[in-house]
Amino acid sequence: MKKIAIQGVKGSYHDMAAHQYFEEEELELICCSTFEDVFKAMNDDNNVIGVMAIENTIAGSLLHNYDLLRENRMTIVGEHKLRISHSLLCLPEDGWEDITEINSHPVALAQCREFLQRHPNVKVVEAEDTAGSAEIISRNHLKGHAAICSKSAAPLYDMKVLEEGIETNKHNFTRFLIVADPWKADELRERPSINKSTIVFSLPHCEGSLSQVLSIFSFYKINLTKIQSLPIIGREWEYMFYVDITFSDYLRYKQSIDAITPLTKELQILGEYEEGKSHI
Repeated sequence: MKKIAIQGVKGSYHDMAAHQYFEEEELELICCSTFEDVFKAMNDDNNVIGVMAIENTIAGSLLHNYDLLRENRMTIVGEHKLRISHSLLCLPEDGWEDITEINSHPVALAQCREFLQRHPNVKVVEAEDTAGSAEIISRNHLKGHAAICSKSAAPLYDMKVLEEGIETNKHNFTRFLIVADPWKADELRERPSINKSTIVFSLPHCEGSLSQVLSIFSFYKINLTKIQSLPIIGREWEYMFYVDITFSDYLRYKQSIDAITPLTKELQILGEYEEGKSHI
C-alpha cells in the first residue's frame, strides 16, 4: 500500500489524479489542508509520496509550489495531466429553486464564471477546497448551499449532482507532479522511460546570460516546454528560472546540463521522469 499526501479531501481533483496515476494500486490517502502540510507529511515519513498541482491550462502556474519543491529538496518522479470538469452538487432534497449560495475554491469559481453569471441572484462564496466545500455542506446539512467540484465527490458525501460540465472552457487541464524523497525516487520510476526533466537555476545579472543557456539547449536538441521565472527574495532584480525540458536522448540531455552548469548559479535538477499523458 502506498501512502499518498494530497492537498484537499477525498473526492478532490488531487484524489482523482493520485488514483489515476497509481492505477490498480491500493492507496492510503493523507489529506492535507495546505501544500506546506503535504511536504511536512513527506518530511515526517520518507515513504510518503506527494501529489501536487503545479499548472493549469487556464489559471496558469501555482508559483508557490515551485519554491516549496526546491526548498524541501524533494524529487519529481512523474507527472499526471487531468481534465478538469466541474459539477454543481447539493443536498439530495434540494433543487435549483432552493439554491441561494455556491461555495468552492476561487480558481474553480473563476473557471465557471459564465455559468455563475447566468445565476446572478445566487451568492458566490470562496472556500479552501472544491470537494471540501461539498463535505462541509453535507456534514452541516446546509440547505440551499451548493458546491462546485468534481461529480466523483457526490457519492462520497451523499450529495446530488445538480448540473455537470459547468466550466467555461472545456480544454481545462491541470498538471500534477508526483514527488518523493530522493532516496525513494528510483523505486518509483523506470529509468528507460525518462524523457523529461525539471531544473532550476539562477543567472548572473548580465546581458545575454539567459540566451546563452537557451542556445546550448538548442544545440543539444533539447526541447523547452516551459520556463517560469520567480524573483529571489532579498536580491533585487535577480530571479530563479524553473525550466521543463523534454528529450529523446538521455546522454545528450546530460551533456547539455554539464554545458550550462558553468553559466548558471545554484543549478538543481528537481526531477527526471516520464512525460505524462493527458487523461480525460
